[in-house]
Amino acid sequence: MTKTELKTFLDEKVAQYNHPKFLEEDPLQIPHRFSKKEDIEISGFLTATIAWGNRKSIINNASRLMELLDNAPHDFVLNHSETDLEKLIPFVHRTFNGHDLQYFIKSLQNIYINHDGLESIFVKHQNTDSLQSAISNFKIQFFELPHEIRTMKHVSDPIKGSAAKRINMFLRWMVRDGSTGVDFGIWKSLKPNQLSCPLDVHSGNVARKLKLLRRKQNDAKALEELDRNLRKLDPMDPVKYDFALFGLGVFEKF
Repeated sequence: MTKTELKTFLDEKVAQYNHPKFLEEDPLQIPHRFSKKEDIEISGFLTATIAWGNRKSIINNASRLMELLDNAPHDFVLNHSETDLEKLIPFVHRTFNGHDLQYFIKSLQNIYINHDGLESIFVKHQNTDSLQSAISNFKIQFFELPHEIRTMKHVSDPIKGSAAKRINMFLRWMVRDGSTGVDFGIWKSLKPNQLSCPLDVHSGNVARKLKLLRRKQNDAKALEELDRNLRKLDPMDPVKYDFALFGLGVFEKF
C-alpha cells in the first residue's frame, strides 16, 4: 500500500468512526452527559483514569463514580466534606479503589483552587509539538499532596517509558475539534498537532499491520514512532487516526 493509498484508506475509516454513534459503546459517553467545562474535564479525566479492561465495565463503573460525585463533579471536587469522601471508599474498578479515588478528589481540588484547573497545568508545560513532557509535569503536580505510593501508578509518566494511553486519550477528548460530536475541543490553549495517539493493544496491532509501527512493545518509544508516522499523513491533526486504528482493531478485527 502506498502512502497515498494508506492515507485514503485511513481517512475513510476516520470518517466512519469519528461519529456520535461511536459513543454508544465508548467511555467517552460519560463526559458527554455534562455541559459545564469543568464538569466535562473532571468527569473525562476520572473516566479516562479507569479506562482499561472491558468497555462495558468501564462505562458502568464510571457511571457509578459520577453518581458518587452527585452527578456534579466540579461542585463535589470544590466543596466536598470529609463525610462525602468517606462515601467513596466502596468504589473499585480493577486496581483503582476508593482510597485512590479519595486522593484524586483531593488533588483535583488542589489543582482547581491553587493551579487554575487541569487545562492550565498542561498549557504551562507544553512543547510546541508534543504534550508528553506536560504529562510528566502534570504527574508531579498531581501528587504534590501527601499520598500513598500505590496511587501513583494510576497516572502514567512518559519520561519513565510509558505510552500513557489513558491520559493521551483524555487530552484527545479535551483538545480535538468537537464539531463531529465526539471529542470536545474545549481546551483552546492547546492544539491537535501537539497530541499523541492513545496507544493500546488494538491500535498498536493495527498500526504494525499497516507498517506505521515496527517496535513490538507499546511503550513511549513506540508512541514516538507512531506519532512520527501519523504526522506524515496529517501534520495538523495526526490523532484523528486513533479512530481508524481503534475501529479497525476492535470492530473489524483487522
